[in-house]
Amino acid sequence: MTFQQIVARFKHNAYKLHASHRVALTLVVGSLAVVILCIAASSIPDVHAANKLGDSAQEKSQGAASQQKPNENAHFVGSESCKSCHQDTYNGWKRTRMANVVQDPKVHPEAVLGDFSHADPARPFDLDQVAFVYGSRFKQRYFTKRGDDYFPLQAQWDVKKGKWLPYHVEAGADWWVPFYGPTNFDRPTGPTCDGCHSVNYDVQTKHVTEWNVGCEKCHGPGSLHVAHPTRKNIVNPETLDYVRGNDTCIQCHSQGQPLSNPIAGKYYDWPVGFLPGERLADYWKLEELKPGTTNFLQYADLTAHKNRMQGNDFVQSNMYHRQLRCFDCHEVHTDAVSNLPVSGNKLCLSCHTKENAAGLKGTVSEHTHHAEGSAGSQCTACHMPRIEQTIKDNFVAAHTFRFITPTETEQSGIPNPCTSCHADKTTKWANSELRNWSSTSPWRVGQ
Repeated sequence: MTFQQIVARFKHNAYKLHASHRVALTLVVGSLAVVILCIAASSIPDVHAANKLGDSAQEKSQGAASQQKPNENAHFVGSESCKSCHQDTYNGWKRTRMANVVQDPKVHPEAVLGDFSHADPARPFDLDQVAFVYGSRFKQRYFTKRGDDYFPLQAQWDVKKGKWLPYHVEAGADWWVPFYGPTNFDRPTGPTCDGCHSVNYDVQTKHVTEWNVGCEKCHGPGSLHVAHPTRKNIVNPETLDYVRGNDTCIQCHSQGQPLSNPIAGKYYDWPVGFLPGERLADYWKLEELKPGTTNFLQYADLTAHKNRMQGNDFVQSNMYHRQLRCFDCHEVHTDAVSNLPVSGNKLCLSCHTKENAAGLKGTVSEHTHHAEGSAGSQCTACHMPRIEQTIKDNFVAAHTFRFITPTETEQSGIPNPCTSCHADKTTKWANSELRNWSSTSPWRVGQ
C-alpha cells in the first residue's frame, strides 16, 4: 500500500468518528506522515548504494528484473579468463557435456566413442579423417576439415546400442536442405551447426573464440568484466527478465531461422549476431508450427517431433507463462544427468507443494495411480514423455508439460505416456482406466 493510500484509508475511517476524535486522529495521521517520510528519506542512500552494486532486492526479483544488455565495447576472452575468480563454478562447468560437446580426437582420444577398430560398411571413413567428434550422450557424429570448413562425415555412432548408423539429412527434413548440395560434403557445419557449438563464431573468418558452450555463450563478451569485475559489466541470465533469461538457452535449444537469410551468401541455422541480454526475437523466429499437422518437426498437438526443440515446446507451456526459466530446473554448472540438481520427483515437488494451487492435493501415488517410487509415479513419466527423436529409436523428453491423452493418440497418432509404458495395452484400455480416476478431471484426460 502506498503512502497516499494509507492516508486516504485513515481519512475515510476518521469521518465515522465523533468530531473531537477526528481532531485527535488528524494529529496522529500528521505525525505518522512525518515518520514515514523520514524513514523513506533515510533509506534513499542505501537504495542507491545497492543499485550501484547491482544487487538490490528489486534487481533480484523476477517482477522487476534487470534490463542489463551486453556492452558493445566488450570483446570475447574465453572461459579460461573466468577460472581464477570463479574456480568452483568453472570446475563444475568444465565437467558438463556442454563444455565438451566438440572434441579434437588427437587431443582427447578418450572422447571417441565409436568403434574404429573394425571395418563397418556403415562407416566409410577412418579415425584419421576425423577433425572433431561431436556429442556423447545419445549419439556421436564426426566432422572432417576441408579447406577452412568442417563437414559432417557419413556415419554416426548410436551410443545406447553401440553401433554405426548412416548420417545424412534427407530432403524434406530441415528447412535449409534445399539451399545446399545433396551430399554431406556440400553442407559445411559453419552455417548449420557451429554457431551453437562454439563461442563467437565469425561468419566472415570462420574462426571462434573457443569451441564448445563456454562461459561467454551465456554471459556475453567478458573483457570488461575480467579487467574490472562488477555485476554491471557482465550479463547474468539469473537477473534478466524471464523472456531474455530463457532466450539465453533457447538461442540453441530451438528450431527456427534467422530473421535475415542468407547471411554473407549462406543460409544459417542458428541466430547469427545474438548476444545474451538481448531479445532473441530480434534475431530469430521459431519454426512455424501448424495445428493438426504431423511432420519432421512436430506432432499434431504442436509438441516437437525432434530433438533440439525444447524451446519451441517450452514457450507453449504454463511454466513459461508463469515466468519460469530453464535454469530454475537445470543447473548448467553441474555434470549431473540433464544438469538436474536433484533426481526423481524432488525437483518438481519443491515447487508443486500442497500449498501451491498447482500442487498435489494428496500423495504422489494418489495423483499418479501408480506405486510410490515406481517408474509410472515419476512426474516426468506423464508430463515429459520421451517422444522427441534424437537418433533412430532414441528419444528425449517433451517440454510442454502437457499430459498427452490416449484420445489424442487415436485422433492424430501422437504417442501418449500410458500406452508408451504399457506397450501391451491399447488406447481403449487406457481410456477405460482413466475414467476410473475419480481424483482427476475427465476433461483433463480427454474423455
